[in-house]
Amino acid sequence: MTTSGTLFIVPTPIGNLSDLSARALAVLNEVDLIAAEDTRHTSRLLSHYSISTSTISMHDHNEAARSNQLTSKLLEGQNIALVSDAGTPLISDPGFIFVRDCREKGIPVIALPGPCALTTALSASGLPTDKFTFHGFLPVKQQAKAEVLKSLTNSGCTTVFYEAPRRIRDTVAACYENLQEDHELVLAKEISKTFETYKQGKAEEILAWLEADPVHQKGEFVLMIYCPNNLQSDGASQEALSLLALLAKELPLKKAAAITAAHYGLKKNALYAIGLDTLK
Repeated sequence: MTTSGTLFIVPTPIGNLSDLSARALAVLNEVDLIAAEDTRHTSRLLSHYSISTSTISMHDHNEAARSNQLTSKLLEGQNIALVSDAGTPLISDPGFIFVRDCREKGIPVIALPGPCALTTALSASGLPTDKFTFHGFLPVKQQAKAEVLKSLTNSGCTTVFYEAPRRIRDTVAACYENLQEDHELVLAKEISKTFETYKQGKAEEILAWLEADPVHQKGEFVLMIYCPNNLQSDGASQEALSLLALLAKELPLKKAAAITAAHYGLKKNALYAIGLDTLK
């Protein structure tokens, strides 16, 4: 009776090659085959460590077909490692179809801990980490992007996105246009590389930094946003809410919230948040 092989999910460095763990190094040396998002990219890592294991491509465009091929090899007893271009596979990278197929066919799947831009950036951000969400990449279209950002209002947690260099300026500009005033933003750039940078502040401040030098827009980015939940500490009376609703019929909501807040001694951000939630 043939015993199936094992699929190993192997995180690879997101910048500094020294971040490859001893266990990951051993697995990459010992498996029969390495499934890589980009074999050319992975070959540079393998060459650095003098690893001669054969590679095969598995990316977004061929994953379904490749999964059938690779699960057959695993069922024959071969061991396979899955790697992405950088970081932990499946975190906004290919692999979900393959791993699910392995689980459904009873093939053992072992995930190694290791580098991940998401957790690395979050741990150094200085933003709340007791509750966070990860959304991968924001939509490319501006309206869809704006809707996602507006939905963060009163989330009360840190939200994490990946972003590409060609879109980072427009994305931060969209943050400036669509986030509530008391948001906090941290932008992590080139994590674990020579020019690793963390910038924190309001979206307007981060946007100014990006526009100050074209070099600031180069590299791989993790964008982290914290929006406090103002609905939990408003203390607004019914009279204040009635005035807010009345003013909002004639004025932009931000202006209506500011006037109501000044009249009743309340926080304008809290009233603005209530308006977004109730005056639809």
